[in-house]
Amino acid sequence: MTEATTLQGAAAPDTGLTLRRNVALAMLFVVGTINFIDRQLLSMLIEPIRADIALSDTQFGLLTGLAFALFYAGMGVPVAILADRWNRVKLVGIACIVWSGFTAACGMVSNFWQLALMRFGVGAGEAGGTAPSVSVLADYYPPERRPIVMALFTCNGPFGVFVGAAFGAWAASTIGWRNAFLLIGAVGIVVGPLLIWLVREPARGQMDKGASDEAVPFSRALALFGERRSLMLVLPATAFAAFVSYGMLNWIPAYLMRVQGMPLAAMGTWFAPVAGITFAAGTLGGGWLVARMARKSPRAYGLVPAIATAILIPSLIAALTIDGWPAVLALMVVPLTACTFYIAPSLALVQNLTPPRARATATSILMLMFNIIGLGFGPLFVGFVSDALKPDYGIDSLRWGLMALMPFALAACAVQLAMMRHLEKDFAA
Repeated sequence: MTEATTLQGAAAPDTGLTLRRNVALAMLFVVGTINFIDRQLLSMLIEPIRADIALSDTQFGLLTGLAFALFYAGMGVPVAILADRWNRVKLVGIACIVWSGFTAACGMVSNFWQLALMRFGVGAGEAGGTAPSVSVLADYYPPERRPIVMALFTCNGPFGVFVGAAFGAWAASTIGWRNAFLLIGAVGIVVGPLLIWLVREPARGQMDKGASDEAVPFSRALALFGERRSLMLVLPATAFAAFVSYGMLNWIPAYLMRVQGMPLAAMGTWFAPVAGITFAAGTLGGGWLVARMARKSPRAYGLVPAIATAILIPSLIAALTIDGWPAVLALMVVPLTACTFYIAPSLALVQNLTPPRARATATSILMLMFNIIGLGFGPLFVGFVSDALKPDYGIDSLRWGLMALMPFALAACAVQLAMMRHLEKDFAA
């Protein structure tokens, strides 16, 4: 018996399985959506927050990136180890309550350091979200369906961006930024217990032939990334891709408003649906294409993200070289779609190449790279470049901050292509 999962999984004979798996997917999607609403909300409300609290672009990059990511990533591994040994559904529900409480507290701060402290708490709480959720879904769905299931689940990101952008624009002009955080926090505190009540913890490995239910030590889970080259390469590939996507996601709203003069009301009317639709199309498209193409060859797990990244580079450059927010937003459709193609294939690859009792831990290792390098330094890097160039370029410095993401996109594409050489061997192991 090998630890890698074959592409032909075994379905558990359970008449109620379809209902339970659909309820699990729906509820975990809702919890994940709340997670991303919180992240997008801060990006949407940065200008109103600045009216009350003095923040530089670098400080904003810290708040949306490194301050959140350090605690998210730092807590991610120990929480995932717990998830591989304890009830994952309860863990996600409790985590939702914790991060929502800190989200609500963001509406009560009066300076940068208080807001940073609350973001630390949000990051620590959200560490109990993605890795255990992905592990639960892997035990509800067979291997061949996991790419599309991961795509459906990770659409909580695009949907959260859409809701967060629309809600943030409305809240800024009606109830104020402080009440916006209080309201979203209250929603999460209610949803957490609902998840625990409605979703049943699945049997580990029930969708995998011959899978062992024995607990896997962290050292063994980590060693899997060294033994399988495709797992080793998916770490930097995802890190570079996330560096670009989070840099874009966190700064494009500010770029449209500050540099292109897009009104806040138009952000809710136009940017919110564009962002939601494009991110969803990229996330679903990546999962669907990989699920379809992997029937012939697992090389699709590297090929599809690489092609999307190659498309992203010239299209984002084109969008950043013109002026006028309607035209810029129209050209942003392509890079906003392409920047999320890598997410579902990366998550599904880790699930399919690791044993059931190591999946949450393995996912947390992937998320560690994703969040420390991607979320932690992507937004911070853009903000730092913008601040550094501001004396010479004024508000236009943010344009060049976003343009500076291109070398990292090239690096992501190169690693994704390199990963293709090892996928067939690793899936056959």
